[in-house]
This record gives sequence, C-alpha cells and structure tokens, in this order.
Amino acid sequence: MTESDEGAFFQDRRDDSPDSAWKKLAWLPGAFAVCRFPADSPVPLCRKQSPLYSVTRTDGELSLVCEESDVPEGALCEPGWRALRLEGPIPFTVTGVLAAFSAPLARAGLSIFVLSTYDTDYLLVRGADAEAARAALEDAGFTLEP
Repeated sequence: MTESDEGAFFQDRRDDSPDSAWKKLAWLPGAFAVCRFPADSPVPLCRKQSPLYSVTRTDGELSLVCEESDVPEGALCEPGWRALRLEGPIPFTVTGVLAAFSAPLARAGLSIFVLSTYDTDYLLVRGADAEAARAALEDAGFTLEP
C-alpha cells in the first residue's frame, strides 16, 4: 500500500466526515506488558486502576495486556511497551483504520501490538521505538498528544 492509498482506505463509507477525523492519538501513561497464560487459566484480576487492562481468551491461550507493575505471577511476559489510544469513538462504518496507522510503522520497521475495543483502537509499540513511532505517525498525518 502506498501513502496515497492510505487516505483511500481510511474513510467513512457514509462519506460524511473528513479523513483526518480519527487520526488523533494520545500516549497513555506508564509502561505495559503483553502476557500469555494457558487457555484454561482463570482471568487475572486487575489489582489497581489502570488506563489499559485487556484480557482476551481463545481456545489456545489467555492473553493479558496490563501495566508492567500489575503483571501476575506465572505469566509468560513481554514487558517494555508504550501504548497509544486512537481518539474515539470510531463508528463501525469507518474502514482502514488499522491499515492507516500500521502501514507507516511497518515502513519504519517497527513492531506493533494492536487492541480494539467497541469505541476505539489501542496501539502498543516497544518503549525503545516510541520516538521512531511518533515520527512515523506524524509523517503519515497523525496528531499525537503527549
């Protein structure tokens, strides 16, 4: 996908909003970890108020994204992630949101981890790559709040 293609992908099928309406991201405070547990594990409880705590269960695993300080014992864990929240809510009619922000990061050679909720999307990048991610996203027309 070329940069000109990104604008075509990132649009509302109703055509009643500008392309840039959902191109605002905000850094969440703290450092995050992506954790894995066996599929039949109990759901870990969040021990404190957190800007992001996500549990996903499939038939093959239970995944948890939480603040590094809240990682449960026994987790296979990848620490050191920073999180960005896409300004929402984003209507389900908007297409290409993930493509719009993942393509510039892929071109920059940056690994990402993405979560979607009913209202919006969360993008996690390695803490060491945060500045490079900021630059790549801003070059692609995103606005990042501190």
